[in-house]
Amino acid sequence: MSGISEPPPPQRLGLMQWLIVIVATIGFAFDTYALLTTPLIARPALAQLLPADPATKEGAEAIAHWTGYIFYASAVSGGIFGLLGGYLTDRFGRRAVLVWSILLYAFSSLACAYATSPMMLLVLRCTTFIGVCVEFVAAVAWLAELFPNPQQRERVLGFTQAFSSIGGLMVTGTYWLAEHYAPVWNEHLGHLLPGVESNNAWRWTLISGLIPALPVMLIRPFLPESPAWKEKKERGTLKRPSFGELFRPAFRTTTLVTTAMFACSFGAAFGAIQLTPQMVPGLVPEAKDIPALRKELASLPVDSAAAKTVRREIISRSQAVGQVAGSVQFCQELGGLVGRFALAWLALWIVSRRKLIQVFQIPGLLLIPLVYLFPATGKLPSGNLEVLKVGLFVAGFFTVAQFSFWGNYLPRMYPTYLRGTGESFSANVGGRMLGTTAALVSTQLAPFIPSPIGPHQLAYAAAAVVFLVYALGLILSFWLPEPKQEALPE
Repeated sequence: MSGISEPPPPQRLGLMQWLIVIVATIGFAFDTYALLTTPLIARPALAQLLPADPATKEGAEAIAHWTGYIFYASAVSGGIFGLLGGYLTDRFGRRAVLVWSILLYAFSSLACAYATSPMMLLVLRCTTFIGVCVEFVAAVAWLAELFPNPQQRERVLGFTQAFSSIGGLMVTGTYWLAEHYAPVWNEHLGHLLPGVESNNAWRWTLISGLIPALPVMLIRPFLPESPAWKEKKERGTLKRPSFGELFRPAFRTTTLVTTAMFACSFGAAFGAIQLTPQMVPGLVPEAKDIPALRKELASLPVDSAAAKTVRREIISRSQAVGQVAGSVQFCQELGGLVGRFALAWLALWIVSRRKLIQVFQIPGLLLIPLVYLFPATGKLPSGNLEVLKVGLFVAGFFTVAQFSFWGNYLPRMYPTYLRGTGESFSANVGGRMLGTTAALVSTQLAPFIPSPIGPHQLAYAAAAVVFLVYALGLILSFWLPEPKQEALPE
């Protein structure tokens, strides 16, 4: 990692550079778009594909179980194949892997719209996640090497990654449009779908996942390969990547610390923030009578007028709860967007990478657990929902910004032949495989917490988990290696 020449001055962005930035931005934005489609479409999709009646206890449980299977299987498969994708990025080049990963998750999302069974939906969501996990690694390595000037590289990586959070806002808007305009689209384009159900907004939302493939297919012939990787490949000096290399003395500390810290970043997101919509029913008056209504429905004849009335009431109340949960989630996405832009700006001014991430870790450690101990459990005298929305903005700000941090930091810690492999190990083993298990920890811990209301139990469990992972991440940050130079290692 020595012998690095002085980096060149910033390059003026021409048409080619803008095309590169546009493709990477599309990739980052639709990464999040594809990931956050699942929680939006899972309930209505499974209600039709199982089929199951979400108004009944049995139907709601069946939908919840299959939703859990989809989330778990997609996270694990994305982590495993994302790890392989990093190796392929170093072996066969950044451009090819990047483009094919975007096409994979775009066409997988399209295929999901034609799912005819829960298993088909699960498999196609797995391939979607695989494309997303591979794309992140390939895009970060590609951008880092295309912009060798340190400050320009930091700006490009920081601001393009910020569009990940915009992807979350986009998918929320798309689903809203689909819910409102699905009847019109069914009338004119319904023949394109396997069947025109009364509610197929979820299918139209999945079809929109094809959007990133369209510009990529047009732009692909004009995209250059990473000059650093291409030069070494053509000269025959590009070493073969190896996962074993990551644990050599030169890289061992970086690999272990970044993997553990990446897991902590994802642990805060999955062990608390992503579970917040499940806590909303404990704060919304419309949700309190749903269990009693379900018991009443179970005691009534299936086709009776009374059963139909109760079923409509359950669905109406569930939709009201869903709308509140969506507004809470929107605040988190907005906080994440602002946090990513803040990270991109601070990265230009704070030289120490340890201090940069600690700017987000220390306030997060102090503030985020309080969000789940008080407004999320309804402990405030009034305004719990309003305070929770502000708290979720704060949680998104400090947590999601850390994801952008890793995109800026990791390319500076590994040489060209090992850059994708190193990034993929930290992101996929640490983030996707280990970090996402925090959701399981929170949900398994919740029943043991003495609280009469289930959503409040989950909030207390989330407070404990988010405090633990933030504290561990902060402690580990003191062992985070500082980059030895601003230029990328060769």
